[in-house]
Amino acid sequence: MSHLINLLQEFGLGLVFVNVLALQAGLPVPAYPVLIVAGAYAAMGGNPLWTLVAVGVLASLIADTMWYGAGRIYGMRILSTLCRVSLSQDSCVRQTESIFQRFGPGSMLFAKFVPGFASVATALAGALRLPYWVFVLFDAIGAALWVGVGVGLGYIFRDAIEELMLKLSSLGKYGLALIVAGFAVWILIKWFRRYMFIKQLRMDRVSVDELRDLIADNKVNAIVDVRSPLSQKATG
Repeated sequence: MSHLINLLQEFGLGLVFVNVLALQAGLPVPAYPVLIVAGAYAAMGGNPLWTLVAVGVLASLIADTMWYGAGRIYGMRILSTLCRVSLSQDSCVRQTESIFQRFGPGSMLFAKFVPGFASVATALAGALRLPYWVFVLFDAIGAALWVGVGVGLGYIFRDAIEELMLKLSSLGKYGLALIVAGFAVWILIKWFRRYMFIKQLRMDRVSVDELRDLIADNKVNAIVDVRSPLSQKATG
């Protein structure tokens, strides 16, 4: 707690901006803990809450505009690229399309609260050619909610947060080991779920050339397009 407070005292809003920008750009940085601690620091006389929210929203819009632009340029291919870094790659694209199809641009209001969904959703918005002003409107509101909840939690529960951090600090290297172990268990669970998912869906596949040969030999009675309506709309 004291270490982050010292960083906030030294770098102020710049630390919040860089952390949020890096996270929304796709880097695995602990932006939300920084927002929570920044909120707690605001209660102690640090930067006002509204400035934290404003800086966080600005950083989010910069990163999200990058993903939106990538979606407009590369289309649905960017979704597959983004989902390759996910341990849930196999269902990443499908779930993103399903959520976006159900809620439309409104999905960006809660996208940042869903791990791994934010950057994919903004890229999908670009791939679907959502008007930029609509994208900015919903994305800015969603970012304000996301940042606001983080700093708000820190502001409200500042005493509990400080007590928790003090306990972890008192444990020294054991406290760090506890955090690392928890993260490792989370990774292991995600990997196991991915393994079971692949095992359940494992099936024979054919290449494009093999399918062409089967059609030429009249060995194919029908071809069913199982892509989602959003994929069909974006790729034709």
